[in-house]
Amino acid sequence: MATNRELVRVIRSYAELLKLEEGSPQAFRVRAYDKAADALGELVEPAAEMTRAQLQKLDGVGKATAQKILEYVETGSIAKLDALRTKYPAPFVELTRIPGLGPKTVVMLRDRLNVNNVEDLKAALEAEQIRELPGMGAKSEEKIAKAIERLGLHGKDRRTPIIKVLPVANEVVEALRAVPGVKRAEYAGSLRRFSDTIGDIDVLVVAAEGEPVMEAFTALPVVAEVVAQGATKTTALTADGLQIDVRVVAPGEFGAALLYFTGSKAHNIELRQLAINRGWTLNEYALADAETGDVVAARTENAIYKALGMAFVAPEMREGTGEVAAAGERRLPKLVDVADISGDLHVHSTWSGDGRSSLDDMVAAAAERGLEYIAITEHAEDLAINGLSRDDVRQEAAELARLRDEYPQLTILHGSELNIGADGSLDYDDDFLMEFDWCVASVHSHFDLSEAEQTERVLRAIAHPAVHVIGHLTGRRIGMRPGIEVDIDAVFDAAAEYGTALEINSHLDRLDVPADMLRRARDRDDVLYTISTDSHHVNEYANARWGVHNARRGWVQSKHVVNTWPRARFLKWLGR
Repeated sequence: MATNRELVRVIRSYAELLKLEEGSPQAFRVRAYDKAADALGELVEPAAEMTRAQLQKLDGVGKATAQKILEYVETGSIAKLDALRTKYPAPFVELTRIPGLGPKTVVMLRDRLNVNNVEDLKAALEAEQIRELPGMGAKSEEKIAKAIERLGLHGKDRRTPIIKVLPVANEVVEALRAVPGVKRAEYAGSLRRFSDTIGDIDVLVVAAEGEPVMEAFTALPVVAEVVAQGATKTTALTADGLQIDVRVVAPGEFGAALLYFTGSKAHNIELRQLAINRGWTLNEYALADAETGDVVAARTENAIYKALGMAFVAPEMREGTGEVAAAGERRLPKLVDVADISGDLHVHSTWSGDGRSSLDDMVAAAAERGLEYIAITEHAEDLAINGLSRDDVRQEAAELARLRDEYPQLTILHGSELNIGADGSLDYDDDFLMEFDWCVASVHSHFDLSEAEQTERVLRAIAHPAVHVIGHLTGRRIGMRPGIEVDIDAVFDAAAEYGTALEINSHLDRLDVPADMLRRARDRDDVLYTISTDSHHVNEYANARWGVHNARRGWVQSKHVVNTWPRARFLKWLGR
């Protein structure tokens, strides 16, 4: 039976291809299918067991959408989706990830210049052909070329945003765990290290027999093409061209295999050198004596690290950035953990135009999760479509006063997500701003300014006395929009000087501040962070774990994350 996760993936794919067919991401049908995917993702009960009438009661699910859901449940495919995938192959769809290339533009590129993939696009740029097209020019070519470089869409090493990969990996792992005889199944590779983009999915399975595992894997709906199949390894592709490698290993080799296939290459090279120094070898099968072949450790990763004289290295840290030496000297930082999170300091409701859960539901869900404090941070007035006027702010303040009485165990802060203008200015006037308990200031526009201009606008926001935290610092959308370029060291210095925290945004398509920037401040005790979900629906509180993974990847310690602090300490810091 099709799972809700599977249905979300399929409907979301249909919506993505409809953008090309309709010529706009804002077309009614596109928005309808995106909304239907959201509704399916928020369901508790299995959608596959629902009738047409029940499906049509879901927000965004109309007659046509319900029919497609039923078609998929009954047949395992949707004819119109298959036709769209043929018309718009994955390499062509990849073009829409590039800022400045909307659906109509990429279709025009294909029709006029025979541009069918990124390599064709790069050739057209080099030949200066794009500037001759309607609505384009030399500056357009320059921006497109820069975006290709910054998004990493170059060479043969194509990478997929984690937000698209993680659901597929979970779908495969969950299915393989249900196969009789399977003792364990885990994904490895860059996904386990929580890289923000992924080359391919590596899945390791512990089982006595490989054939049943491979038969189950190749029969999964997510598998569009089997590239190679064997008893211990099978390689397949999804309809979007994402490669999945499944390997079956013996129980006694699982730790060595998991360590090896998690990587990174740089981390593994350093470990192998430590093994060589001791007269051992280290590969995907075991840590063993080089002369006798006797196994030193293999069953668990921890046993291998211990044998090499090291502390266990968290998967997120295994990037060859000093973690091996630190583990050997027992000076790894105490990384933040999901269990450490005490509050959420970036929360929206339907008061914001893009919120999907009511204020009452958002507060109730926070209390149910056992949070000690939250900040309700609706969009501010300069975000024209979704922002709150001053009257709206005062009306919501009255609602929050009521909710504080209903949930005395939960500290509810009345906040706002302010917009950082091109010159660093903020929404509302200063007197009005100082009435908020908590202010997040974020970049939502003017992404094309120079690094100096971007840095200056952020520094001005950091210095404002009403601002407690800078939200999603770079404004990036992974694989879709490069973040703004800032002098990150200057940002860290200003944040430390003014006591303004930096948000680690937990949305999978943001993970912002990026981990490579976080690592630049790993030895600083004067830079503080929040790990916030930027929730727009009650289900998104669970996204905190993604923010934690990203923080761990950046070597962020629990003591530096203000919303890991107990309520009394946090409120004392807030009122400083």
